[in-house]
Amino acid sequence: MNQKNLKTEKELKKEPTSEQYKVMREKGTEAPFSGKYWNEHSKGMYRCAACGVELFSSDTKFDSGTGWPSFTEPANLENIELREDASYGMKRTEVVCKKCGSHLGHIFDDGPAPDGKRYCINSVCLELEKKK
Repeated sequence: MNQKNLKTEKELKKEPTSEQYKVMREKGTEAPFSGKYWNEHSKGMYRCAACGVELFSSDTKFDSGTGWPSFTEPANLENIELREDASYGMKRTEVVCKKCGSHLGHIFDDGPAPDGKRYCINSVCLELEKKK
């Protein structure tokens, strides 16, 4: 992945809406059941919408019933960073793109067996590269 794929702050603010900027830079959350990938069933690789790095495989995506894309594990642990998040009076673990620092979502312990992990990720943070 080269630097030419990295979106600038200005690009994130205007494309396609300010929602990408709100979520990825200001740690916002899109409304449940509103994102383009919460009910997506195509096979492929989900990449960071800001820098293009591989984040999650469709092979680990599952329907959590929450309204956000949910995954059991990242495609490559080297591409994500987990951070403590104590905002809004809650203790959570934030999921961040390690390459560009974009907020992606949170990880919870209410996922399927065997690990019980649910990576709850905002659709606006992702771009699906579909398998051919």
